[in-house]
Formats: sequence, C-alpha cells, structure tokens
Amino acid sequence: MTNDSDQNARFSGTGARAGIIGRIRNYFLTGLIVAGPVAVTLWLIWWFVNWVDNLVRPFIPVAYRPETYLPVNIPGFGLIIAFVALTLLGFLTANLVGSRLINFGQGLLSRMPIVRPIYRTTKQIFETLFSSSESSFRRVGLVEFPAPGMWSLVFLTQSPSAPVAAQLPPTEHVSAFMPCTPNPTTGFFFYVPRRDVIDLDITVEQAMTLLISAGIIQPDGGAEAQSRLAALADAASAAQAARNATPATPAATAAK
Repeated sequence: MTNDSDQNARFSGTGARAGIIGRIRNYFLTGLIVAGPVAVTLWLIWWFVNWVDNLVRPFIPVAYRPETYLPVNIPGFGLIIAFVALTLLGFLTANLVGSRLINFGQGLLSRMPIVRPIYRTTKQIFETLFSSSESSFRRVGLVEFPAPGMWSLVFLTQSPSAPVAAQLPPTEHVSAFMPCTPNPTTGFFFYVPRRDVIDLDITVEQAMTLLISAGIIQPDGGAEAQSRLAALADAASAAQAARNATPATPAATAAK
C-alpha cells in the first residue's frame, strides 16, 4: 500500500510539473504571437525613418539640422522634409508653369541613350503601382495553370494594346500577372482570354497575404466564389474533353 501511494504521488507530481510547463509554454507562445508582429512593424518603421533621414540629411545645411541645436538626434526630420518636398513637387506639377518644367526635364531624360530605357521602365512601374485608375493591380482572379484542374492566383490589369491584341486570337483578353510564392515580386506575365478567368471577391492585400503565407492564411471567399470556381472547373474539363475528342483537320494531318 505504501509503495502504491508513493508511486501515485510521484505520477501526480510529474503530471503537475508537466501541466505547469505546458501552461508556461502556451503563455510564452501567446506572448510571442502578440509581441512579434508589433516588434517587426516598429523595427521596419524605425529602419524606414532612419533610411530617409540618412538620404535627405546631406542636402540639409548643417545650420538647419535639429542636432546642431539639440543634444540628441531627433529621427524623422528628414522624413518630414521629404514629405514636404514631394508635396510641393506635386503642387508645382499640377500648375501650368510647373508642369512645363517637369515635361522639359522628362523630355531630356527620355532623349538620353542609356538613361531613356531605365527612366521609362521605372516611370511606368511607379505609375502602375501608385495610380488611382483601374489599370493598376485592383482585381484578383484564378486561371487554370499549370495543368488542368490546378488553379493559380493572378492579378489582372487591363486589356492588351491594339498591336498586341491584333496578334492574339479574336476574343477578349486581359493582362495577368501570376506572382510566385513566397516572393510575390517575381512571377509570370501573360495574356489570357477573359472567359478563362474567374474573378475573386478578395482584395489585393488578402491575395498577397495568401501568397506569402503559402496558403496558411486563407481569405474568406464565401460560398458564391466556391460555386463559381466549381462551375469554371467543370467548364474547363468539358472544353478539354471536347478538344481531345475533336478529330484532326486535313491541314493539320498534312502538316504532321
């Protein structure tokens, strides 16, 4: 009886210690989940502010820098200067005289042999990213890629230009960018028939989160999106079966 009671006491003590360790581990992981994103966000903000300060500070005379009169360095002064300068630049561009000066400077850059392609490409990228028009990445869709029954996320922009559309099959096409996971800055760009794209009722931010997390964080697409996806999958399967069942034409046979 004594041995059994001692063994039960040891088991109960071990179980209590395991329970305490488990609760401590859960508390630690909970605290890490709460504090981790906050710490990373604050670190990124601090890095960005210091990066802008170091970029702008050489253009500010020493007599006008806050650290000249204060015993400590105040971060963010360069960011304020950059914000004011960019706002004034946008104000001048909106005016007649300012727009003429900007157009004159852009014309000079566009005529330089080496600078011209770099400037035009960079300008198009910035106009696409920060434009408020519908030509930027504002729609998310699904296309059947890389094989039948497999679907990939794409960002839709606008229809192809007239020279490109003239070389495509006679149907409506859209420009699609398919980013890679987990680095969405790389991917594939292609033109796809509009009928083969299913629109998703999610934002670009939700799609980016889905891609970066490799599907771990799923947006709520709703039952409607699921039904539309199922209908498109059935239509794609039927079209694939029809293509496989279509006999070869005489021209195709002669070509072979």
